[in-house]
Amino acid sequence: MQQRDESILEHILDYCDDIAQDLSTIEGSFDAFMANPTLQRSISFCILQIGELVGKLSEELRSATVCEINWASIKAMRNIVVHDYGNVELNEVWEAATNDTPVLKAFCEKYLN
Repeated sequence: MQQRDESILEHILDYCDDIAQDLSTIEGSFDAFMANPTLQRSISFCILQIGELVGKLSEELRSATVCEINWASIKAMRNIVVHDYGNVELNEVWEAATNDTPVLKAFCEKYLN
């Protein structure tokens, strides 16, 4: 793995941890998430940053691991948050935070160790 990819994966891991920390404050409650605009913005920002970082990973890494991680869907979620923020479906943000982020975190940990 290229050193640059390693650095990017470390940053992605940090954002995954930030999302997990945010979710822990509401004990994984969807209703609490929906009632907390500050938390919605925080998690959306982390998803946006992860999408930005994914775009900086080498094509070599993304191609070699596409069976493990759907890089295109991560980038697509970033585009929704950036370009369509007023219309972001918060249930999609919730799904990304609760279902996709743990998978991405495990991937990063695997490749960094």
